[in-house]
Amino acid sequence: MTIESWLQAAIADVERRGLPELKPILETLARATTALRAADFNDDASGSPHSALRSPKSAIGSPQPAVRNPPS
Repeated sequence: MTIESWLQAAIADVERRGLPELKPILETLARATTALRAADFNDDASGSPHSALRSPKSAIGSPQPAVRNPPS
């Protein structure tokens, strides 16, 4: 199902139910979904050309214990 076909079906449903005030919300949801699906989530948002070259280990950092033992 495409976003456009979903939107048409959803608008028809809210009109059939007598809830036309939901139409702008559905249209906004369809636009947001389209934008999210088109987004490239692999882009580096830091602006640093070298940050994408970090190894996964360096990106994680040093592991910390989840529970610290109180002093004896």
